[in-house]
Amino acid sequence: MNPVTIVIILLILAILVALVALSIRIVKQWERIVVLYLGRFVGVRGPGLVFIVPFLNTVPYRIDLRVITTSFTAEQTLTMDTVPVNVDAVLFWKVTDVEKAALQVEDYRGAVLLAAQTALRDVIGKTVLADMLAGREIIDQELQKTIQSRIDGWGIDVLSVEIRDVVIPTALQDAMSMQAQAERERQARVILGDSERQIARAFEEAARTYSDNSTALHLRGMNMLYEGLKSSNAVLVLVPAPVLNTMGLGDTAGLVALSQTMKKRGEGDPGETTDRPGT
Repeated sequence: MNPVTIVIILLILAILVALVALSIRIVKQWERIVVLYLGRFVGVRGPGLVFIVPFLNTVPYRIDLRVITTSFTAEQTLTMDTVPVNVDAVLFWKVTDVEKAALQVEDYRGAVLLAAQTALRDVIGKTVLADMLAGREIIDQELQKTIQSRIDGWGIDVLSVEIRDVVIPTALQDAMSMQAQAERERQARVILGDSERQIARAFEEAARTYSDNSTALHLRGMNMLYEGLKSSNAVLVLVPAPVLNTMGLGDTAGLVALSQTMKKRGEGDPGETTDRPGT
């Protein structure tokens, strides 16, 4: 065979192999490719092995159909009550219509990020700081609706939005801490005042009971005498009631006087033995 013919055949085979290699596309399970024919959209292909016509067909996009996580922030944004805050959030979204995502927006990933940032700033500007700190779930739902309304028609669904952190100025944190401390002190004072009112009411009821029952009053006096003697390590002397009356100690004042007398005697002569009259 003519050497020139052999070279031509080899060249043709090399061109065919190159064309076959250029016509093969391997698309992963979670991907789809957009195919254009001379610049015109002809369809979405994948997954698996896809053949295209080299130089006539082009593949401008490989689009991921999995759930995509995008972090975004809003720095130094004023709330409705003019408090500057820095907010970090996470957006979970996915492409549901490959054709719209490829043809309706130039860079769908960047567009989703910008839409999320602007929506976050708008929501912060309409929210009071206290509501933002206390009701994040409501803010998340409102933010999800706002972002979804801005990207409608792009073939993208927003699955959820979650606010990760809300950072406020240090001076404001100190002021809020002082306010919370003052509120706790106020509640403690209110509880203390209510307790004192309850105690006073109990004393009033006890006074009425003692005024109508002299026996209960004497028993209470004896108990007070016992407690006083016990706390001073003295000796409790039990004597009959007639003896107390003879000594002029039948009332509460007499019981107190007896307690003080015995305490002085105990302090004056620790070694002296106290006589205990029998009952």
